[in-house]
Amino acid sequence: MGYEPTGKDMNSYIEDYLEHIAGYRGLSDATVKTYVQDLGTFMNFLEMMEVGDLRNVNRRTVRGFLAFLADKNYQRSSISRKLSVLRGFYRWLVTEGVLSVDPVPRRSTMKKEVKLPRFLTNDEVVRLIDSPKLGTYPEILRNRDVSLLELLYASGLRVSEVHGLNIGDVDFDSKTVKVIGKGDKERLTLLGLAAKSTLQRYINVDRLKIKDFDKSDSLFLSKQGSRLSIRSIQNLVKKYARLAGLGNEVHTHTLRHSFATHLINGGADLRVVQDLLGHSSPSTTQIYTHVTGV
Repeated sequence: MGYEPTGKDMNSYIEDYLEHIAGYRGLSDATVKTYVQDLGTFMNFLEMMEVGDLRNVNRRTVRGFLAFLADKNYQRSSISRKLSVLRGFYRWLVTEGVLSVDPVPRRSTMKKEVKLPRFLTNDEVVRLIDSPKLGTYPEILRNRDVSLLELLYASGLRVSEVHGLNIGDVDFDSKTVKVIGKGDKERLTLLGLAAKSTLQRYINVDRLKIKDFDKSDSLFLSKQGSRLSIRSIQNLVKKYARLAGLGNEVHTHTLRHSFATHLINGGADLRVVQDLLGHSSPSTTQIYTHVTGV
């Protein structure tokens, strides 16, 4: 037997529903508390709109609720969660025979919020690349790190791709770098003039001074002569970002984002940028048009 909608207020149905999901679905107390809060927000909205009966809620009401949440500056992820909770509640009401029609759309009308990547300005890139010169490392390591930062930015490489580079992957004549990217796909990416200059000095002068340099083909060596690890590269970028006054939220990928953003700002074709970054889908590269406003 289903519930009779008359003689029972909306809050009573919510209590019954919460008891149902807590027992039947085995949700944690924290999750149930979230359901209480989300449904409470909806009830407050209905009260504000002077809707006193669940049977009077229709799709226009639901759309109004979403607009109300957006107007209150709720995050999209929070709005999507509230909509999902509301969908479950109304589906239960229909199953229990309280309502014959579910007014909540089956598909979410809220698109998932896309987090736009942070990128550095040209001036910030210069400050970051120059920052090793402010450190107390031996000169050979400072020059190595300048070359590393130049290459990360000028070629838009992933940290794993830089980690895997060997000396033979760099072609100074064509100003390109051969990269093995995701899925072991090989591609060529660009080597800017500044990166070419610093890399040539590092390879021909500074790298030769690192211990056991001749025992490895790795492009970037640690001071012990082994391939510079991914973690070490990440830590170096973070260290120099702080030294340059750029804060704690600059990572290796920030330089990749900056590379792509500056290319598009300069008028580069989206497909060209996609190829240089090694993206398999243009939709992945498309995010940079949102960052730049192109």
